[in-house]
Amino acid sequence: MIRINSQPIQSSLPDKTPLLNLLRDELGLAGAKLGCGEGECGACMVLVDGRPQTSCNLPLWAVKDHDITTLEGLGSAERPHALQEAFMAENAGQCGYCLSGILVSASALLQHTPRPTRDEICAALDKHLCRCGAHERIIRAVQRAAQALAG
Repeated sequence: MIRINSQPIQSSLPDKTPLLNLLRDELGLAGAKLGCGEGECGACMVLVDGRPQTSCNLPLWAVKDHDITTLEGLGSAERPHALQEAFMAENAGQCGYCLSGILVSASALLQHTPRPTRDEICAALDKHLCRCGAHERIIRAVQRAAQALAG
């Protein structure tokens, strides 16, 4: 069994099926995106036991008995996560294709490093490709969220 956003999930998909396929095709969770399909761009990032992992190349057998958090598990329109609020306030995305993966990785960073430096933010988001050039706004948004979460 896999726990996705705190819900136990039973799947009849083959064990070698990528987690991304379960999320999008079976569960309708569209936050994680298919980008490169090789785990290089970060668009499909999810948290596995609190650690960022690409889901496009992560087989289901590797996540059995693990906790998966997707973008949908971070917050909702009614109760957005501090990162989601900060990204909106900073207008941190243009096309938005990369943002769900970035938000997921940033949430892991803030969970482990509540007051990250600029360099720590850049290192945590290094695996993510953003073709729109919103990097400075993304960094500011993570800094804003860190301040909001710190109180």
